[in-house]
Amino acid sequence: MKDNTRVIAALLIGAAAGAALGLLLAPEKGETTRDGIADYISDLVDAAKEKAQSATNDLKQYGSSAFDKAKLKYSGAADAASNYKDTAVDTARSAANDIKDNAQGKFDEAKTKVKNGSNDVNNSIQNM
Repeated sequence: MKDNTRVIAALLIGAAAGAALGLLLAPEKGETTRDGIADYISDLVDAAKEKAQSATNDLKQYGSSAFDKAKLKYSGAADAASNYKDTAVDTARSAANDIKDNAQGKFDEAKTKVKNGSNDVNNSIQNM
């Protein structure tokens, strides 16, 4: 960006110096010289406008590219976080199911022991 500014500044300084030398050394009439200088300055202004437009377009393209790269990185991070969340939820559900199954097994075992104990007590009472 600084290089473009330097080029434009150099062009303007060169134009001013050229115009001054043209006036001093011109063998032509004043009107012809003024027209030539006006055309020259007009050409320089057009060139400066083109350079400014080119620099603006380059800057827009760079900004768009940087935005797209940042968007891509953010999207990747969001996907990774979502996958991590899904894995954590699945792991927690699996652990909860294992605990539930283990508790159900212990409950069924205790139920069977109580039932067997009840049957033993009932049989003892009937055998008396």
